[in-house]
This record gives sequence, structure tokens and C-alpha cells, in this order.
Amino acid sequence: MDRSILIEKYFEEKNFVESNIQSFNRFIEKGLQEVIEENKEAEPTIIPHNIEKFKIRFGRITVGKPSITEADGSKRPIYPMEARLRKISYHAPIFLEVSTYINDVQRENFVAEVGKLPIMLKSKYCNLEGLSREDLIKRGEDATDPCGYFIINGTERIIVNVEDLAANNFMVEKNKTGDFNGRFFAAQGSYKIPHNFERKKDGIYYMSFTRVKSMPVVVVLKAIGLLKDEEIIKAVSTEKNYEDVLFNLFEFVEIKTQDDAIDYIAKRIGITQVREIRMERTKEILDKFLLPNIGTDGKSKVQKARNICKMLKKYIDVSNGARSTDDKDHYMNKRIRMSGDLLLDLFRVNFKVLVSDILYNFQRIIKRGKLPSIRVIIRDKLLTARIYSAMATGEWVGGRQGISQRMSRTNFLDMVSHLQRVASPLSTSQENFEARALHCTHLGRLCPIETPEGTNIGLRKNLAMLCSLSQRVEEREVLEKLKTIGYKEAG
Repeated sequence: MDRSILIEKYFEEKNFVESNIQSFNRFIEKGLQEVIEENKEAEPTIIPHNIEKFKIRFGRITVGKPSITEADGSKRPIYPMEARLRKISYHAPIFLEVSTYINDVQRENFVAEVGKLPIMLKSKYCNLEGLSREDLIKRGEDATDPCGYFIINGTERIIVNVEDLAANNFMVEKNKTGDFNGRFFAAQGSYKIPHNFERKKDGIYYMSFTRVKSMPVVVVLKAIGLLKDEEIIKAVSTEKNYEDVLFNLFEFVEIKTQDDAIDYIAKRIGITQVREIRMERTKEILDKFLLPNIGTDGKSKVQKARNICKMLKKYIDVSNGARSTDDKDHYMNKRIRMSGDLLLDLFRVNFKVLVSDILYNFQRIIKRGKLPSIRVIIRDKLLTARIYSAMATGEWVGGRQGISQRMSRTNFLDMVSHLQRVASPLSTSQENFEARALHCTHLGRLCPIETPEGTNIGLRKNLAMLCSLSQRVEEREVLEKLKTIGYKEAG
């Protein structure tokens, strides 16, 4: 059979960068609104004396189509070739619904332009989307160009895919000293908090997260509501080969109530205020920073406790040799963060800056004895400038560099190779032999040949030509599907 017919048919329907375009579309359709939901209310600390409560609420966010406003004030759609030739950016306006409430009564409600967003070529929001070959040629475009890049000040720039360890996935590894170490990155919205599990020479199991360093796991479980020893044992396992857990329970038998456990944690992490404040602050740390992927509102403590018990069981099983250690270089334990995910990180940080700027300007005018309209104090250039600065320099949030790069146009294959690139966040100056080695799970996903020589070898990879990436699956959707076939959540 002639396989070339199949490959030809595949590329008639699909594009090299289709996954990247889907990622960008998802970012605009769902990601932007997720960020607004995380920051949907803002309250100024300084308000006029005659007002008890003042709130700013953010509602629906939408993105327009790329357009240009000429010097005479006329507005019209713009196509990529014009942006390249005139050395301007190919971007679309972001519109946000804003409303203000005085004493819970709506004062104003309007839709404001809060900034400009670079638009990926041939995405849903691009003016080239859906054009035929003839129309593309009329617009000055190369009909065979896969697109999937941006135009910033006339320069073609791409966002390089980044390879990262999968979040919300508990892994147990053996370190150089021969001890076992459990790692879990709890990610939810702007939170990405590492949790570590270890067993010290005293036989006690400890966990660490944010300010809470080396805290006995049993104490953490009691602090979030799993108080009875029998409950803890059953939550870890109903089998009898977990005597270590009994020893851990016996060590902390004097901690009988939830308040005792919270107070124990508060003293260990150095909170020295009076008991009420100390307890309140520690509860807040446990709610917000312990497994934020499950919940940050304090209502999901039981699920958090059960998840910690399951992690403890896995840690004990690996330590005892009942299960093998996890391989962090296995592609099951990794995720490729595409343009949509990376732009979401950038927008999340900069939207918070915009909200802070609105509050600052509002409070500054209040001090002068005036009550301003929010419409007047939204600086749309702030968000635009910060997004464009990151896109133009490649300096991303979290101190990462080289995320955005000028697209290489030496020849067609070089361009396709650059669009398919996957960078690892690991340092090129360190050995990292396992990370650089070819893993059997790369087959069909990453190209086994294309990688540079020198310090970048194995750390800078390229997606295989027929590789397509699935977009992020919503956990709620999976749970709803499971419930239809009989899954019940433990109470």
C-alpha cells in the first residue's frame, strides 16, 4: 500500500500547528473568562465617608477582530500582510463588562476596552480564518503557510511550546542518598504549590508546603478534620501491612481535637500572636495553600484529607517495594504547555496589575474629595504594553526567558521546525543525563533525530510531524461522566 496517499490526505485536512491554534482559541473562549472569574470583584480600601460599601465587579470578557484606527479616526479590518509592511502589530481589542455598586445598589454598568491582544494567524479570531486559497493570495499571503504565529511591530514571532512536569500528579522518586521523596505540584488558577512527602530517621512521615515545613502528616490530617485514628487507618488502607501509620498515630495521640492540631502547626511554623489570631491565620494557610486544586474555600477538607491519605499509601508502598518508583521522564508524567496556556499565565498576572492600577487611581481621586467614574480611570494601554513587552522580549512571568522568539524564515522546513519546537525549562549548564536521553515514550510524539548539538542537546526537542496534542480536559466533565456510570464521591 502506498502510505504517501494517507499522509497527503492527513495534511489536506490538518495543519502542522493545528494543536497550537486550538490552544489559542481555547485561551480566548474559556481561559480569559476563567481569569475574570478568579478576580471578579475588587473593593477599594479608601471610600467616601457617606458610603458604607463600594464594589467594582467584572463580568463578561470578549475579544474583537483585528482592526486599525487610522490618523483620521476611521476604523477598518487589517490583514497580516499590511501589518508586516507597515511594521505595526496584528492585534484585536479586549472588551470587559464593568459594573460598580454603592451599598449593593448598581451605580454604573458599561463595556470598556481594557487592552489589545496579539492574534494568532489563522485562529478563529484572525481575519484570514476560512479564506480560500485564491482569497489568501489576493490578500498577499502564502497559501501554504501553516501560520500559528503572531505579528508584533511588523516582526513575526512565535511562542515556543514548553515541556513541564504534569501538575496535580503525585510522584515518588529515590534521591541520591537512597531515601524516597514524594512530590506533588498542586495547581489551580494562579496557585502552583509544591508539596513534598518524606520519612525521616525517626520513622515519622512529614509533608511540606509553602510556609509549613516538615510537618507530621498525621497532625495535618487531624487539623483538616480526620480526627479518629480508625478513620485515618481506613483512609490509608484497609490492609494490615501499614504498621508504620499506627506508630505515627501513637506519636501524636495527645492531639485529640482539630484546634489542638491547628495550634500545634501554628507554633511549629512560628506564628506567635494570641491564640485566636494564630488559629485563624493557620486555618487560612491550610484552606488556601494545602491542595488548592481541590478547593480554597474551606469546604473540601474531607476530600483533601482522603487525598493526602492516598498519597501516603502510595509513598509507603513505594518505600516497601510493593510499587515501583515513578519515572519523571516518562511522557505520561509531562505536559506540553502551548501558546494558549502560556498566554493565560501572562494575562492572569497582568490583569491583576490592571485591577490594582484601577484601585490605586480610584483611591487617589477619592482623597481629593471626588467620586470618579470607573470608565475614566481604566488605563487600557497598561495591559497592552505589558503583554507586548513580554511578546517582544521573550521575558515571561515566573522569570522564564526565550518563550517568545523571532520566527526563523531561512526556508520552509526551518519555519515548520521552529513552529514545532518544544523547550525544556531545565538548565543547559547542568548534566541532567536522564532528561536529555531519548525515552521510548517519545516515539510518535517527538522527533528522535532533530535536536541541536552542544549544551542544548536533548533539552530542545521538536514535535513529530504527525503529532497532535489534546487540549486540557475539564475535571468536572470527567467527574460528571463517571457519575453516570456509578461513581460516588466519598462523604
